[in-house]
Amino acid sequence: MLVLIKFLYITFLLPPGLFIAILTMLCLGLYRRRQQGAGALAVIAVLLYLISIPLVGDWLMRSLESRYQPPPRISGDVIVMLGGGATADTPNVHGQGHLTGFAANRLLTAAQLHYITGAPVIISGGQVFANTGKEAEIARHILLGLGIAADKIIVEGQSLNTADNAKYTTMILAAEGFTSPILVTSAFHMKRSVAHFAKYQVAVVPYPTDYQTNTKFIFEWHQLWPRADAFYNSQLAVKEYLGLMAVNWF
Repeated sequence: MLVLIKFLYITFLLPPGLFIAILTMLCLGLYRRRQQGAGALAVIAVLLYLISIPLVGDWLMRSLESRYQPPPRISGDVIVMLGGGATADTPNVHGQGHLTGFAANRLLTAAQLHYITGAPVIISGGQVFANTGKEAEIARHILLGLGIAADKIIVEGQSLNTADNAKYTTMILAAEGFTSPILVTSAFHMKRSVAHFAKYQVAVVPYPTDYQTNTKFIFEWHQLWPRADAFYNSQLAVKEYLGLMAVNWF
């Protein structure tokens, strides 16, 4: 009974399932009245359904996340962590501001790698909007709170996107004499990040983290239910593929 109730409210009462249900009812209404537009609405409803179910969203995400695997042996002279969003004024244990889920997972992995290797950490990420946090500074405070020494943290706070991450971090690598950077970012974002660094002739050691899907596919019926998180995964994956096209073309 609990599964049935959950299925009903996810599928029909919450977006995007609510929108799919509305489109379907409109489509049926037009079809019964033999009015034009039913076919177009049906196509839109089907497309919206497909990109809103975990079966498709996870598949799109997995197609990106499977490009790289963490290396069996960790080797590098510096850890480069790319930012992924932050809040500006939310209360934190060590000051104000929080990293979003993507960035927080990346930071955790960067901290773990630091304690394994002893390598310094470059945090790359600026303040994108007026109401978002100064990402690299927030991450710095968190790393200090985790016990990482201040002289092991390098802040790059100018970047507003992945292209900037590569540009400004490359300058720091050259200035500090680092030659083997370990690149830490979300697994779905790694392919595009590596491509941006390659434009500056920087070969990185990819260390993907922040996985959004399991590496192995296991089918379950709930993967056919439209859900907001699945729609978001589809959106993220499409964004990454468009970004990859832009990197290769320009």
